[in-house]
Amino acid sequence: MTERIMVIGRPGSGKSTYTRKLHQRTGMPLHHLDRYFFLANWVERDEADFLSIQQKMVNGESWIIDGNCIASLEMRYQRATTCLYFNYPRAACYYRILKRLLQKKPTADRAEGCKEVVRWPFIKYIWGFHKRVASRLEALRTKYPAVKFVEIRSDTDLHRFAETI
Repeated sequence: MTERIMVIGRPGSGKSTYTRKLHQRTGMPLHHLDRYFFLANWVERDEADFLSIQQKMVNGESWIIDGNCIASLEMRYQRATTCLYFNYPRAACYYRILKRLLQKKPTADRAEGCKEVVRWPFIKYIWGFHKRVASRLEALRTKYPAVKFVEIRSDTDLHRFAETI
């Protein structure tokens, strides 16, 4: 069976780290939406272009897509075989972001020139993320019941899921 896995969740929840490991393990194509949404130095790409790029991604036979674009949530969900929702506690996400900020390791999940920064709107985005997506995810789960939905709330949940793949 062909797998198409979408991964969403709060920044700092471990989505990108997990998707890289999943890509290495499975060889499935991996797409980090932030690499396509942002141009150099955090300049946002035109929305129509970004949605067009995503449409090409989701039309693929097999993929892993990591990212939170709400405007294309249904586009990805309707083609996914599995949706992983990384719903870690806010405190854990803030801690990981602080750690990432201090370590300053280069990552492949962003466009060139997009260095790690933390601004007040980003902190608020993390705080309100679940409230923004919960009803949309519930509607998608109802509309597309064939998509396997897995909520990951902790590293224990993640390890349990990883054993099933």
